[in-house]
Amino acid sequence: MGFEKEEFEKKLVFAYYVTGHGFGHATRVAEVVRHLILAGHDVHLVTAAPDFVFFHQIEINSPRLFFRRVLLDCGAVQSDALTVDRRASLEKYSETAVKPRASILATETEWLNSIKADLVVSDVVPIACRAAADAGIRSVCVANFSWDFIYIDYVMDAGPTYRSMIWQIAEDYSHCEFLIRLPGYCPMPAFRDVIDIPLLVRRLYKSPKEVREELGIADDVKLVILNFGGQPSGLKLKEEFLPSGWLGLVCGASDTEDLPVNFRKLAKDAYTPDIIAACDCMLAQILQEAASGKNYASDKLSGARRLRDAIVLGYQLQTVIGRDIAIPEWYSVAENKLGPSPPASPVDNGNSVFNSHAQDFEILHGDVQGLPDTVDFLKSLSELNEKQKIRERKAAANLFNWEEEIFVTRAPGRLDVMGGIADYSGSLVLQMPIKEACHVALQRIHPSKHRLWKHAEARHEDEEKQKPAAVLQIVSYGSELGNRSPTFDMDLSDFTEGGKPISYEKARKYFAQDPSQKWAAYVAGAIVVLMNELGVHFEDSISMLVSSAVPEGKGVSSSASVEVASMSAIAAAFGLNISMRDLALLCQKVENHIVGAPCGVMDQMTSACGEANKLLAMICQPAEIVGLVEIPKNIRFWGIDSGIRHSVGGADYGSVRIGAFMGLKMIKSRASELLSEISSIELSSDETEQDDISLLKKEASLDYLCNLSPHRYEAIYADVIPKSIIGGTFLEKYKNHNDSVTVIDEKCTYGVKAPNKHPVYENFRVKTFKTLLTSATSSEQLTALGELLYQCHYSYSACGLGSHGTDRLVHIVQELQHSAASESEGGTLYGAKITGGGSGGTVCVIGRNCPKSDEQISQLQQRYQKATGYLPYVFEGSSPGAGKFGYLKIRSCSTPQNS
Repeated sequence: MGFEKEEFEKKLVFAYYVTGHGFGHATRVAEVVRHLILAGHDVHLVTAAPDFVFFHQIEINSPRLFFRRVLLDCGAVQSDALTVDRRASLEKYSETAVKPRASILATETEWLNSIKADLVVSDVVPIACRAAADAGIRSVCVANFSWDFIYIDYVMDAGPTYRSMIWQIAEDYSHCEFLIRLPGYCPMPAFRDVIDIPLLVRRLYKSPKEVREELGIADDVKLVILNFGGQPSGLKLKEEFLPSGWLGLVCGASDTEDLPVNFRKLAKDAYTPDIIAACDCMLAQILQEAASGKNYASDKLSGARRLRDAIVLGYQLQTVIGRDIAIPEWYSVAENKLGPSPPASPVDNGNSVFNSHAQDFEILHGDVQGLPDTVDFLKSLSELNEKQKIRERKAAANLFNWEEEIFVTRAPGRLDVMGGIADYSGSLVLQMPIKEACHVALQRIHPSKHRLWKHAEARHEDEEKQKPAAVLQIVSYGSELGNRSPTFDMDLSDFTEGGKPISYEKARKYFAQDPSQKWAAYVAGAIVVLMNELGVHFEDSISMLVSSAVPEGKGVSSSASVEVASMSAIAAAFGLNISMRDLALLCQKVENHIVGAPCGVMDQMTSACGEANKLLAMICQPAEIVGLVEIPKNIRFWGIDSGIRHSVGGADYGSVRIGAFMGLKMIKSRASELLSEISSIELSSDETEQDDISLLKKEASLDYLCNLSPHRYEAIYADVIPKSIIGGTFLEKYKNHNDSVTVIDEKCTYGVKAPNKHPVYENFRVKTFKTLLTSATSSEQLTALGELLYQCHYSYSACGLGSHGTDRLVHIVQELQHSAASESEGGTLYGAKITGGGSGGTVCVIGRNCPKSDEQISQLQQRYQKATGYLPYVFEGSSPGAGKFGYLKIRSCSTPQNS
């Protein structure tokens, strides 16, 4: 249709770039362009969409409209509207916009200048924003999603080859002046500023009655339209899909597709808004969260944080601990919420990362050490305000007195490379601190200055004002993921009884009263332990904010990281001089005696004493650090999550531990019996016999099972250890098993032989592994290291601590290791094992540090997802332990609620 010419003071020239993904973008653009032309402006459309999308009899047909047929992005490659080929999508984008990038930018810059464009509008073509910047022209984007966010999931599935491409897309978007954001949006952190607008839709031209008459459909027929962005749905339609009296109208059906009698194809150029309005129901693809009006929360699993973490996780190049040289600085400090995010200044050293937030906090002590997650945590503190909608954020906003000092600590999770459950038997273990960590912000404050939550205030209404009670208040982020309450509060006097600290048993019962608040035992338990072990008195109130990026139930010590970060924060705030080794042992008491999980000490020791890119070598007798082992440059470790929840407090772990201690008691008893037999006969002065007696004496008083060598175990004790034993039978003969953190059930049958044998051989395997790490670089070195991991894995399974998921991951690693592709590269992946307490959780994989190994890790993810439906999370990279991080002491320069 034509448009009347109107006079305007200034005619603008718009260059409007439209993505090649689907028809929805093009139809939306058509409506915007129609209004721009009505306003008297010229519009140059750069698109690969078919003509009928634009040149409809009621759409745009004006001399002010100019078309340029160019494909500058391809969107997603789909066999139908519901099926995306992720790898093919990345490959096609690379062919379309990455490889010819230089020529595209040169061509577009020249063209933009030739048409004298005033503004570039992109929906939502990345390279158009960069071309506009090169041409010196401003640009804006109109969208509810961006391709960096979409493609990052594809990269996690298709492999790391395309990671740099994601950053290039994000970098292109960053040249945009602002984003005009539509409803139903996904996180889009690349944009510096955002303007929200209502939904853009095409107007109606015909009434429902006119549409029905035009299509020859009676008024009493019920209509459902199948509309999937102009693409085939991929659905195999059948007549019985619709009730009697219904007719289905199908958009995008192929010419060769035969439909049942109660379905009808619509013409490709049919004007769908009118038809939709005439229908009773519509079936279409739509983001579930967008349909329900759900807002994307700026927590650790969504928005900029999710996007950044997913990408950062895959990079290897690091010049500063915890930082990645491939990450654009403006992106690494992007806001956690979707909003204005000005670019940060270049980073010269670790502490200057925080310069962009200097107006929020003054650092009185410590250094952020260039750790992006610490920068994010501090930024999240500055963003707290009382208008928060999420319950945990709202509680956090009312947690601190912003005029007082706050202490911040950080403790990472760990990847169990070797040692695992043998820690409680005194084994040597090798552990790597991972990038994911827990942060705790703590404020020690006089009760009179403490900001209490309303229900806590009500609890103390009748108290004398001169003697306000000391109160503990805790907020835990991520509560919605763990089905727990986000807040916990109590009077610190509840931890005392008759002027003395309550017992560990009473503390455990206290926290177990409410299952939704049992999590607080990991945090507040540190106070009980410090009162009992060190005689610390807590007269001031305490406010704590816990934010952990260490995922729960994946066997990477999420609990230890919370305990260590919490204990470190309390120690810093109250001026307690505790060595990191002793702090880790105190944290173990929290987990053993207050939480009630019978874990060894390696988790807490690694979180407290570990260093980035090194393996902590420790003999668990009880916790003697023997050194830090550099990871050779040719070797790399990954953690692959099986998706099966792991729990140290689970029955399998506890039963295996009991079996190991039962076996130790049996070995000591057998050694004593042999000594008695020898003493009853006349001994010669033979030196060999005297040596045997000396060995038996040591074994009769054995403190740790791992101090028994494999050959002595096999020669003397293996035959007397039963495969299993009933608890009551064991207690009748041996009285107890000498383990303070587990209790034998008299009616339960416990495996003994496998749990007893495992730590004896595991200690030997770990020692061998440590020695091999320092040997000459070779394929034989990697093969031997991998074999030790495999042996450990199958030993776990013999103990009953395996799982279908972890077994499948190890099997896939073996398939990839022996594949022709791997052998042609001289080997890539070499071994894998279940980690930590077993029974699910994460598998540790060892491989050559090369790009091909990255590809095979990606293949492992794909194969596992195909077999199970679950895409494994990959842990890679390392970061410093709590000791190396120390603590930050900060003071707010302005009250966040008013900033």
